[in-house]
Amino acid sequence: MTEATVARIRLFLIESPIKMARLQGVGNVKGTVKRVLIELTSSDGVVGWGEAAPWEVFTGTPEAAFSALDIYLRPIVLGKPVRRIRALMAELERALVGHAEAKVGIEMAMLDIVGKSSGLSVADLLGGRVRDTIPLSFSIADPDFSADLERMRKMVPDGNVIYKVKTGVKPHREDLDHLEAIRKEFGDKVDLRVDYNQALAPFGAIKILRDVEQFAPTFIEQPVPRKYLDVMAQLTAALETPVLADESCFDRRDMMEVVRREAADAVSIKLMKAGGLFEAQSIMTIADIAGLPGYGGTLWEGGIGLAAGTQLIAATSGISLGCEFYMPHHVLTEDVLEERVANRAGHVVVPDGPGLGIRVSEASVRANARVLAEG
Repeated sequence: MTEATVARIRLFLIESPIKMARLQGVGNVKGTVKRVLIELTSSDGVVGWGEAAPWEVFTGTPEAAFSALDIYLRPIVLGKPVRRIRALMAELERALVGHAEAKVGIEMAMLDIVGKSSGLSVADLLGGRVRDTIPLSFSIADPDFSADLERMRKMVPDGNVIYKVKTGVKPHREDLDHLEAIRKEFGDKVDLRVDYNQALAPFGAIKILRDVEQFAPTFIEQPVPRKYLDVMAQLTAALETPVLADESCFDRRDMMEVVRREAADAVSIKLMKAGGLFEAQSIMTIADIAGLPGYGGTLWEGGIGLAAGTQLIAATSGISLGCEFYMPHHVLTEDVLEERVANRAGHVVVPDGPGLGIRVSEASVRANARVLAEG
């Protein structure tokens, strides 16, 4: 029997409007977000989808990811056996430094094809499910805090109880007022977290974070820039609240260093950082050994990337702190899926169909596409 290979690649650089501005510690987003969609077709006619969603202040630009895929990775991927994913990923890693988002986009499309061909979900291909739903975390990042508070008033009664407040962008006193307002209105009904996105300078960070601790956050995410790993370790030792590493941990080497220096109590796992679902599981294996739980983080992925993220978390027991996969339901005005990944009672429901378990709308992809490359 002839082994199926990758016969065609289509790339779409898409730009999607968003409903609200987002204030983040390392950069702000408003108006639209860009990402690259990857469609692979196998020689036996099975189509798989992937997504590359860089952020220019975090990992790179969507335009660079598009070029990396079109110019450098396309010739390697075409003609490769669709079932030999690990071998292909190793070849991509040797051929091109960086561009983790481009590589994970290829990997998720390959897994989508193999899953559809075999009748198995990507979670099954990753070892099988340990969970069918994932607690959803919504980020409080609107420049208009009153608008976010109003959203919470609608979401909390529906079972959405996890909220991560983006801090360090506005004055510290304003951050404290916002945390106080949330606790005053919702009390212990909400699981409150804070995320500085590297916004604090090392000098004086401990005083600021001790002020924040009075509101009993579940964790404090990446308070200082990633290069200050020794400071992360000092804060982890000094604070009662767990510290979560995000920008300080991109790959296995970073995870080993975080563990060695005891620089965090938990870790954010993002496919766009890790560069692969298999790689993300490897990072979590190191975290598991050290007793550090994982949190499902995102950049600005739409439904394809987040469907892959749900499949990863469904098959990875250590990612137990929920996920922030709220973009398609709450921020994008239009996603590219025929039916969005379900949210129910404050949880993301993991798709149970073959592959990623999603159907992509060609019309929506083309309506949002700014650049198309075929071959």
